[in-house]
Amino acid sequence: MGTAMPFDAGATLMSRTAAAVETAGLTLRDRYTPHARGVSRNEVVDEIHANDDAVLDVLREPLLRARRGSRWAEDELAGGALPAGEWWVVDPAEGNINHVHALPEWAVTATLVRDNRPVLTVVHLPLTGDTYTAVAGGGARLNGLPLKVSAKTDLGAALVGTGQARPGEGERTFRRIGDSVTAMLVHGLVVHVSVPATMQLIHVAAGRTDAFWQFSDVRSGLVAGALLVSEAGGTVTDLAGEPWTAGSRDFLAATPGILAAALEVLAPIA
Repeated sequence: MGTAMPFDAGATLMSRTAAAVETAGLTLRDRYTPHARGVSRNEVVDEIHANDDAVLDVLREPLLRARRGSRWAEDELAGGALPAGEWWVVDPAEGNINHVHALPEWAVTATLVRDNRPVLTVVHLPLTGDTYTAVAGGGARLNGLPLKVSAKTDLGAALVGTGQARPGEGERTFRRIGDSVTAMLVHGLVVHVSVPATMQLIHVAAGRTDAFWQFSDVRSGLVAGALLVSEAGGTVTDLAGEPWTAGSRDFLAATPGILAAALEVLAPIA
């Protein structure tokens, strides 16, 4: 993501952000059920919106108070560059579709973005109680312990992943996803296709998997993981190999040892 100056967050901002996200996680956990909710598309969408609304009610104001002068990025599915300044990019239920289908892969995320670069993030998994944090220039951590990306250097030995960013992205994007999966099945070891992006990116940051790519610019699914991976020693670019920002059109996060090989496979598809 480039070589931006370290971000001086101070312990208070991180502690307040983590407290707000973890408290919001209790709300989302309380809404979780052991059975899927909703049958029709409209019913599923209503459940998703209800989750978002309930969590935002307890998350928004504490975050805005924690960083005076910051602004709120309203649309969690929006992409493209933000205006200059500091913005909270939040997903109140990252993996919402999993939550309403009684699957465990979901989280609450909050990321402070300064001039289109993430500088502080908290990702909380309410079912396990795990909290991932990162500050630009200050490293990435899981429950306070440092994270480090894998030492893989061979794409043929790599576990890699991708997924769609949202429903209805268009046939061209869906074909590129399919083509990229096929290409990586040929060149990698195993390809993991799932949503949401953040739940794959925490595994890249922790060295459990080796790369994640996405043909999307949806900010809320990428900013938290981008900071975690880069602060854990990984590299985050677009699919042309240029440093990634919130204004980039597509995304790749990888351990440095397989980055060039992954770009060689994916760039022609992008």
